[in-house]
Amino acid sequence: MDSKTNNEIKEIVNDLRLKGKKIVFTNGCFDIIHQGHIRLLKEAKEQGDILIVGVNSDSSVKKLKGKDRPINSEADRAEIMASFECVDYVVIFEENTPERIISMIKPDIHVKGGDYDPNDYKKMPEAKIIHGYGGKIHIFNTIKGKSTTDIIRKMK
Repeated sequence: MDSKTNNEIKEIVNDLRLKGKKIVFTNGCFDIIHQGHIRLLKEAKEQGDILIVGVNSDSSVKKLKGKDRPINSEADRAEIMASFECVDYVVIFEENTPERIISMIKPDIHVKGGDYDPNDYKKMPEAKIIHGYGGKIHIFNTIKGKSTTDIIRKMK
């Protein structure tokens, strides 16, 4: 499966809604896949019928993580995400945060990894949009010591 364009994913979601499917969305850089990512994706899929994964573009990863990132290209990261059985669709987004893509597809549930507070719109700006249309936010508890940053640190 290839990653979908914004227009393609919007059409797909509209069709899935007509079929009564519950749409789940999660997003991230997904630069070096690790156990935490796998558990996040599995838990996200359990929240509904269809899991759409937003992958940060190379330029947004660079802005968020620094000049030495990403390690893997957006095309490679999207292909890896699409290969997981629990992932139904992948879309690459250019912005640092997924607000625009969330506004477009309006998932029933947005799964966020980490210790985010869905009521803190400064740290989680997409929450305001999700609350605005009546969507739900599910916070996945990250696994201590399981992060791409930790892996890169060990490699150095």
